[in-house]
Amino acid sequence: MDEATMYRVAEHTLDAWSRQNVEEVLACYTSDLVYVDPNTRGPVEGADAMRRYLTSLFRQWEMTWRLKEAHLFGSGDGCAVLWEAALKPAGAERQAIVEGMDLVVVRGELICRNEVYFDRMLLAPLMG
Repeated sequence: MDEATMYRVAEHTLDAWSRQNVEEVLACYTSDLVYVDPNTRGPVEGADAMRRYLTSLFRQWEMTWRLKEAHLFGSGDGCAVLWEAALKPAGAERQAIVEGMDLVVVRGELICRNEVYFDRMLLAPLMG
Protein backbone atom coordinates (compact mmCIF):
# COMPACT_ATOMS: atom_id res chain seq x y z
CA MET A 1 0.00 0.00 0.00
CA ASP A 2 1.27 3.49 -0.77
CA GLU A 3 0.63 6.61 1.30
CA ALA A 4 -2.23 7.95 -0.86
CA THR A 5 -4.05 4.61 -0.70
CA MET A 6 -3.47 4.41 3.06
CA TYR A 7 -5.08 7.83 3.60
CA ARG A 8 -8.02 6.88 1.40
CA VAL A 9 -8.57 3.61 3.30
CA ALA A 10 -8.25 5.37 6.69
CA GLU A 11 -10.69 8.15 5.75
CA HIS A 12 -13.17 5.74 4.19
CA THR A 13 -13.11 3.48 7.26
CA LEU A 14 -13.58 6.35 9.74
CA ASP A 15 -16.41 7.75 7.60
CA ALA A 16 -18.12 4.35 7.66
CA TRP A 17 -17.77 4.18 11.45
CA SER A 18 -19.26 7.70 11.70
CA ARG A 19 -22.30 6.66 9.64
CA GLN A 20 -22.73 3.70 12.01
CA ASN A 21 -23.91 1.36 9.30
CA VAL A 22 -22.83 -2.14 10.32
CA GLU A 23 -22.56 -3.56 6.80
CA GLU A 24 -20.69 -0.52 5.51
CA VAL A 25 -18.14 -0.84 8.32
CA LEU A 26 -17.78 -4.58 7.71
CA ALA A 27 -17.06 -3.88 4.04
CA CYS A 28 -13.81 -2.18 5.19
CA TYR A 29 -12.54 -5.45 6.75
CA THR A 30 -11.55 -8.93 5.63
CA SER A 31 -13.88 -11.77 6.62
CA ASP A 32 -11.21 -13.19 8.96
CA LEU A 33 -10.58 -9.87 10.72
CA VAL A 34 -9.24 -9.46 14.24
CA TYR A 35 -10.44 -6.37 16.12
CA VAL A 36 -9.41 -5.27 19.62
CA ASP A 37 -10.27 -2.13 21.56
CA PRO A 38 -10.59 -1.13 25.23
CA ASN A 39 -14.31 -1.95 25.13
CA THR A 40 -13.94 -5.54 23.92
CA ARG A 41 -13.29 -8.45 26.21
CA GLY A 42 -10.45 -9.81 24.14
CA PRO A 43 -10.27 -9.94 20.36
CA VAL A 44 -13.33 -9.91 18.14
CA GLU A 45 -12.53 -12.46 15.44
CA GLY A 46 -14.31 -12.84 12.12
CA ALA A 47 -17.05 -10.95 10.33
CA ASP A 48 -19.95 -12.55 12.22
CA ALA A 49 -18.50 -11.66 15.62
CA MET A 50 -17.73 -8.13 14.39
CA ARG A 51 -21.30 -7.76 13.11
CA ARG A 52 -22.66 -8.67 16.56
CA TYR A 53 -20.22 -6.30 18.28
CA LEU A 54 -21.03 -3.38 15.96
CA THR A 55 -24.79 -3.93 16.22
CA SER A 56 -24.59 -3.67 20.00
CA LEU A 57 -22.10 -0.79 19.97
CA PHE A 58 -24.06 1.33 17.50
CA ARG A 59 -27.27 0.77 19.47
CA GLN A 60 -25.57 2.12 22.62
CA TRP A 61 -23.30 4.92 21.32
CA GLU A 62 -23.35 7.80 18.83
CA MET A 63 -19.90 8.42 17.36
CA THR A 64 -18.29 10.80 14.91
CA TRP A 65 -14.68 10.19 13.85
CA ARG A 66 -12.09 12.51 12.32
CA LEU A 67 -8.72 11.49 10.88
CA LYS A 68 -5.88 13.56 12.33
CA GLU A 69 -2.81 11.76 10.96
CA ALA A 70 -1.86 8.45 9.42
CA HIS A 71 1.61 6.95 9.22
CA LEU A 72 2.35 4.12 6.83
CA PHE A 73 4.35 1.18 8.20
CA GLY A 74 7.70 0.76 6.45
CA SER A 75 6.54 -2.63 5.21
CA GLY A 76 3.55 -0.99 3.50
CA ASP A 77 1.12 -3.51 5.00
CA GLY A 78 -0.57 -1.14 7.42
CA CYS A 79 -0.47 2.11 9.30
CA ALA A 80 -0.90 3.94 12.57
CA VAL A 81 -4.01 6.13 12.46
CA LEU A 82 -4.37 9.03 14.89
CA TRP A 83 -7.97 10.16 15.28
CA GLU A 84 -10.35 12.33 17.25
CA ALA A 85 -13.88 11.21 18.06
CA ALA A 86 -16.98 12.73 19.57
CA LEU A 87 -18.61 9.95 21.59
CA LYS A 88 -21.86 9.96 23.54
CA PRO A 89 -24.36 7.43 24.80
CA ALA A 90 -27.30 7.09 22.39
CA GLY A 91 -29.84 9.84 22.96
CA ALA A 92 -27.68 11.68 25.50
CA GLU A 93 -26.85 15.38 25.36
CA ARG A 94 -23.32 15.23 26.78
CA GLN A 95 -20.42 13.95 24.74
CA ALA A 96 -16.73 13.36 25.23
CA ILE A 97 -14.05 14.36 22.75
CA VAL A 98 -11.49 11.58 22.71
CA GLU A 99 -8.19 11.23 20.89
CA GLY A 100 -6.72 7.84 20.14
CA MET A 101 -4.79 5.67 17.76
CA ASP A 102 -5.46 2.55 15.73
CA LEU A 103 -2.76 0.17 14.58
CA VAL A 104 -4.07 -1.30 11.36
CA VAL A 105 -2.78 -4.18 9.23
CA VAL A 106 -4.22 -4.52 5.75
CA ARG A 107 -4.52 -7.18 3.10
CA GLY A 108 -5.02 -5.48 -0.22
CA GLU A 109 -7.12 -2.48 0.76
CA LEU A 110 -9.09 -4.26 3.48
CA ILE A 111 -8.26 -4.25 7.19
CA CYS A 112 -7.40 -7.66 8.61
CA ARG A 113 -6.24 -6.52 12.07
CA ASN A 114 -7.31 -3.38 13.94
CA GLU A 115 -6.08 -2.55 17.44
CA VAL A 116 -7.61 0.56 19.03
CA TYR A 117 -5.94 2.56 21.80
CA PHE A 118 -7.51 5.39 23.80
CA ASP A 119 -8.07 6.42 27.42
CA ARG A 120 -11.42 4.87 28.30
CA MET A 121 -11.57 6.94 31.50
CA LEU A 122 -12.49 9.94 29.34
CA LEU A 123 -15.91 8.28 28.93
CA ALA A 124 -16.48 7.91 32.71
CA PRO A 125 -18.33 11.25 33.10
CA LEU A 126 -20.88 10.05 30.52
CA MET A 127 -21.66 6.81 32.31
CA GLY A 128 -24.74 6.74 34.59
